[in-house]
Amino acid sequence: MTPEQRYEDLVVEFMGEDGVLPPSGGSGFGRGALRYRKKIFAMFVRGQLVVKLPRKRVDELVAGGHGERFDANKGTPMKEWFSLDPESQLAWPPLAREALGFARSISLGVWICRSPTTQSRGSSRSGRTASSPGSSSTTCTTA
Repeated sequence: MTPEQRYEDLVVEFMGEDGVLPPSGGSGFGRGALRYRKKIFAMFVRGQLVVKLPRKRVDELVAGGHGERFDANKGTPMKEWFSLDPESQLAWPPLAREALGFARSISLGVWICRSPTTQSRGSSRSGRTASSPGSSSTTCTTA
């Protein structure tokens, strides 16, 4: 399956989710992006899945060799955007679901990431975890 087909399948999978808007088409940045209430959380750029995640999670994925910070051709990698290496073994749906969880939490104003070495302060009302199973030691929780 090509990366383009994988992304098309991802779009179809997320269309039933509350608040998720399909790609708008047309021209310009984000035309093929998945959005949560108008905010992009996943997109397909230059043959790679790109997702918006908490900075600590992006740091962890980069350190794990799964990809790099996304650069929108402006010369500065974005701290909360991750571009998945096409050779990475990470599954796309859990990563996109994690990004959707982050997008939802942004609209609520709460996102907490915890790892064994650092503790972030904040409160969680639901205790739902957005990290993909087996992908890392950091757990990110939404409210």
